[in-house]
Parts: sequence; C-alpha cells; structure tokens
Amino acid sequence: MSRIAKIQQEILALPEADYRQLRQWFSELDWGKWDREIEAGSDAGKLDFLMAEALEEKEKGTLKDL
Repeated sequence: MSRIAKIQQEILALPEADYRQLRQWFSELDWGKWDREIEAGSDAGKLDFLMAEALEEKEKGTLKDL
C-alpha cells in the first residue's frame, strides 16, 4: 500500500471533529500557498495588466462598482 493510500485510510477513519479540524488546516495551508503565489506574481509584475485594464475602464467611465 502506498503512503498516500495509508494516509487516505487514516483520514477516513478519523472522528468527525478531527476530520473537520484537518480539513480546516488543509484549507488554510492551501489558501496560504495561493496567497504566496499571487504575491510573487504581483511582485514580478505579472498582474500589472489587470491594473492597466481597470484604469482604462475607469478613464472610459465603464468601470463598475462591486
């Protein structure tokens, strides 16, 4: 049995409260990774086109409030 399969079995055997706690931890870990990727992309200028697009729409008067 692979390591992943063993981990999956153990997760399925967790009590509901422990499963919820693990799911919350994993979600926070995943979102943290996503935040770091977005920040790195922003720092590298990969998202500058979004700002330029928004400023262009604002100048045209077609920018919509959220």
